[in-house]
Amino acid sequence: MTENIYDITIIGAGPSGLFAGFYAGMRKNKVQIIDSLEIPGGQLTALYPEKTIHDVPGYFAVKAETLVTDLVKQTAQFGVPIRLSEKVVDITPTTDQGVYQVTTTKSSYLTKSVIIATGNGSFAPKPLKTDEPSDFDFSKLGYSVTDKQQFAGKNVAVAGGGDSAIDLALMLSEVAASVSLIHRRDAFRAHESSVDKLHASDVHVVTPVTIRSISDYQEGLRIALSDDRELEVDHLIVQHGFLSNNKDIRAWSVNLEMKRQHFMVDSHYQTSCENIYAIGDTANYDGKLGLIVEGFKEGPHAVNQIMTKIHSGKLTHAHSTSLF
Repeated sequence: MTENIYDITIIGAGPSGLFAGFYAGMRKNKVQIIDSLEIPGGQLTALYPEKTIHDVPGYFAVKAETLVTDLVKQTAQFGVPIRLSEKVVDITPTTDQGVYQVTTTKSSYLTKSVIIATGNGSFAPKPLKTDEPSDFDFSKLGYSVTDKQQFAGKNVAVAGGGDSAIDLALMLSEVAASVSLIHRRDAFRAHESSVDKLHASDVHVVTPVTIRSISDYQEGLRIALSDDRELEVDHLIVQHGFLSNNKDIRAWSVNLEMKRQHFMVDSHYQTSCENIYAIGDTANYDGKLGLIVEGFKEGPHAVNQIMTKIHSGKLTHAHSTSLF
């Protein structure tokens, strides 16, 4: 049976999970990655494939879709299987000490350890709420952009005040005839450098207002604002964040300590259960930063800690030059 037991099972094929899978494979572990989505990349590919990311080491700027593609290629070189459209429904300790059974919607696997990299769990965009009832063509309203070229030559409005909204507005300004950014405050919840780029761009910043109502106008939409101004656009993209939950994870047989939507972990990213770790956005600890690069750091650390437990002898980290 030992050849049918995985050393490490990673739940989540977002950036943190993919890089952890690469590192675990490079260290010659038997590892698999499981994800409930149809494609790898988590929120990056499901919601922001066209988004440009600027804080990944080694990249001056990289499109989210490209980063995920490169991570998948990096992981694939060690034959790590990525099981997509396969939701984990339970993790159960077995009678074989030190082994868990991971049950999914498609199969069941035995594993010596688990790394949870599920981000914020299942997620959906927060729907737009207008101050007054609105009746309009909902095909003109969206919550993500998979291909910015579909907005070429169009007049577009983006609603939101965080990094995602600003990044999207700047990205669309490269192809759209005009872009307006609508936010309820004058201040933005975004990196300072992004706000500087916004104000230096030709994006029309519309603050501090809320959307009072939306109605059809010719082939597009008329957006009535709380200060009685009106915008006439072809499309409206809403970036008000996400509604996320881990209620399915809370139903697992293992008792994992959680705080809101996140797993509490120790300094080695182990959860309250032996040999079950959490990395990336799903992990919570003092000083946590919500950056992709932090998840890239946490994965190798968790893998190394796992190896000290499941393999005989004391193991230390190894440099990629020697491992290759």
